[in-house]
Amino acid sequence: MREIIGRYGTALAGLVLIVFFVAFAPNFATTMNVINVLKDTSFLAILALGFTLALIVSELDLSIAEVASLSAVVTGWLIQGQQHPALAVTAGLLVGLLCGAANGYGVTVLRVPSLIMTLGIAAIAKGFAFMITQGVAFVGRWPTGFTGLARGYSFGIPNLVLWLTAVTLLTYGLIKWTRTGAHMVATGEADEAARLSGIATSRMKRIGLLLTGLCAGITAVLLAANLSSAAPNMAGDYLLYAIAAVLLGMTMFEPGKPNIPGTVFAALVLKVLGNGLVLMGAAYYVQDIVLGVIIIGSVAFSASALKKAAFKV
Repeated sequence: MREIIGRYGTALAGLVLIVFFVAFAPNFATTMNVINVLKDTSFLAILALGFTLALIVSELDLSIAEVASLSAVVTGWLIQGQQHPALAVTAGLLVGLLCGAANGYGVTVLRVPSLIMTLGIAAIAKGFAFMITQGVAFVGRWPTGFTGLARGYSFGIPNLVLWLTAVTLLTYGLIKWTRTGAHMVATGEADEAARLSGIATSRMKRIGLLLTGLCAGITAVLLAANLSSAAPNMAGDYLLYAIAAVLLGMTMFEPGKPNIPGTVFAALVLKVLGNGLVLMGAAYYVQDIVLGVIIIGSVAFSASALKKAAFKV
């Protein structure tokens, strides 16, 4: 019983929270509200999955939100300039990949701690985003071929949910069913032992940070498509929530370890919590207070991996 509670206790608490809001929050269980919660969860979960991949190789990526904002700005800039949506999407993803590659190069070749390297890339990305937009968001009636990526439905299911499902399955498959994923996990858990056993640990770290940048790019494209706009700080608020989702996810399924199912379920719990509090009339600042409590509590409970990534030199 103790093992079950330790592994699934947080997840069960999340389910209890959902049941509570279904029972007591006005209009929480309506179809429209449920769809909106799932859509909001998709943005957060995809970004948080990127952070998870970095943490799996024992690195931090604090640039994900600013990289996502820059990717969205580049995508929106091309759409606003009436370029083909495929070109705009490709450019947005490439921005994320380039920033992830830069983080990986800085960490493994220049030997800059990821905490510092990613903060530097975040500042650079923010500067470029403001340079491109001059501080003014790109807004317009964008092609439905682009906006449909986020607003459309396939087989009666919101496209955003399908994108989240695809990214979740791909990242889970990578970590659990491939040699590269096993090497990434070994690198994060004991990088020196992994290196001595013949694993290319530097390559694994670069792969982890590269995929983190790709997830930021995917999030950016979907955000821009959903909002038909792109602003230089549009993903800024997602950083703390992404970190909280990863930390909360580390308290369930695989306690103490960053894991894919935990991150996705934690992202859903955070979005349900925020939505439920709003529907029950809680003040806006209550969400920030609860978020802070979740972050501190999660670190205190099982964030040894985060501590290792944050404080190593």
